[in-house]
Amino acid sequence: MAFFDSRVSRFLIHDAGGTKRDLSAFVVEVRGLPGARAMNEVTALGDSGARFIPGLQDGVFSLSGLFDSTASTGPDAVLGGLRSHDAAVGFEYGPEGTATGSVRYSGQCWVVSYELRSRVGRLVEWGASLQVDGVVGRGVF
Repeated sequence: MAFFDSRVSRFLIHDAGGTKRDLSAFVVEVRGLPGARAMNEVTALGDSGARFIPGLQDGVFSLSGLFDSTASTGPDAVLGGLRSHDAAVGFEYGPEGTATGSVRYSGQCWVVSYELRSRVGRLVEWGASLQVDGVVGRGVF
């Protein structure tokens, strides 16, 4: 059994121009991957308990991190630009890093929201909500 410190985790996403950007240096939390799937109820008269069959996957995940406005590579430029982008973009999440053979979750997503947070005495932070388009795949780097 292997355990990993989150400091080795990596998150990459394609920007509006299609270039893969590594936002790992700015991300402090990835939450919600690989995601959920719907369960359709098929309980009928006479059943003694609820019954279900699996439905479609519906992945929504969130990111949060430290603000950086570096043109083309910082999270403000990348995620801010994707908030109004008109096509889903690719993402990759490596919870144990990106070394060859490491687990990789990947897919296509939409940036639903990108919000900044400022508070006296704290660093400027951001949060983003992303909707998976299709399914999240599990493979390796």
